[in-house]
Amino acid sequence: MTGEMRPKLRHVQVSRGQQYGQHVLILSDPCGLSDCAMVLPASLAPVLELCDGTRNIAALRTGLELKTGLRVGPDYLERMFAALDRALLIDNEHYAQAYQEALQKFRTAPSRPPTMADRVYPADSELLEQVLCDYFDSLPPDTENMAKTGEVRGLVSPHIDYQRGGIVYAGVWHRAAKAAQDADVAIILGTNHFNGQKLVTLTRQSYTTPWGVLTTAGEVVDAVASAIGEKEVFAEEFNHRNEHSVEAAAVWLHYLAKDKGCELVPVLCGSFQRFIEGDRNPGDDGEVARFIEALRKATANRRTLIVAAGDLAHVGPAFGDRCPIDVLEKARLSSADNELMSAMARGDAEGMFQQVKKEADRRRICGLSAIYLALRLLGKVSGDITGYAQCPADEQGTSFVSICGIVLA
Repeated sequence: MTGEMRPKLRHVQVSRGQQYGQHVLILSDPCGLSDCAMVLPASLAPVLELCDGTRNIAALRTGLELKTGLRVGPDYLERMFAALDRALLIDNEHYAQAYQEALQKFRTAPSRPPTMADRVYPADSELLEQVLCDYFDSLPPDTENMAKTGEVRGLVSPHIDYQRGGIVYAGVWHRAAKAAQDADVAIILGTNHFNGQKLVTLTRQSYTTPWGVLTTAGEVVDAVASAIGEKEVFAEEFNHRNEHSVEAAAVWLHYLAKDKGCELVPVLCGSFQRFIEGDRNPGDDGEVARFIEALRKATANRRTLIVAAGDLAHVGPAFGDRCPIDVLEKARLSSADNELMSAMARGDAEGMFQQVKKEADRRRICGLSAIYLALRLLGKVSGDITGYAQCPADEQGTSFVSICGIVLA
């Protein structure tokens, strides 16, 4: 990479740390194309913000000096960007070629291997079965006596790690067990955490769990692709490789339905920020309507379970808030979440969205798009809230992720 290049930084994961007593930035690839992480002095943050592809390296040096007064040597930034290029963190031809090769490898593999095995749950099927049984056994004794909603057609399940959310997972999947066992096909809508710009992202690849392969229903995927456009729905397909949201729910589904042979429709759902910031609502969006119609038609003659794999609020310093979450704020968070869950249990997709839009998504409801689309697919429903938790997100106990379980009939 020469000084005439105009580097454009990819969407990367940036975390802060310390090395040798100095503040540093740690840059890594969230979608896992590269397993290399770059450690840079925190003082270089302004130059990274300027890497939008419009400035050459000389202009970046000047911009850094004007913003911070920091002067670097003539070849310092060239060496830095060469290292970022080798780590595939620069959006250029080198990255594009590596991406296409990895995508082709993903598409032609026998199936998508689990990415959470031996990190979130045991890779050994017998050990995993015991872990899930333990979660079910930990449910309150009166779980069986909870109000019944009728035949379960859908559910909201977390996608947080099992260690923090296991009881909430168990509560909702316990109530949905018969529906999972009876289903011919399960549509799992999960959050696309990788800066997903597309409304929905599909794959024809099947998902593997420790119990074997959950076969993807290719004819359903084809129907949606035909309605929305192949290019549109597969543009971000590579995100399926490392995205955990669908997998987090698929493991519970497979545990309950492994003797049945239920097929899967894995869907990653992109950000609704365009609707939160703009004048249009998702209820008026043509692509949303085509997606809903295509899925309904493609599964009309099959027993279908619809799963929204989505968490709720992400609040506190761990997520960029300036103030820690204290006891009073936790109570406010719980109250706001209860309003949101009440709308979900009523099947009120538009009402849920309007609540989030009214507060400009201040609480970062990361399951918004997945839950909204699930509710739209289900139509008229009534539901029961089976569990709720505020899970710690930092060692100080000042940041939290809230999660819930809801069954919908």
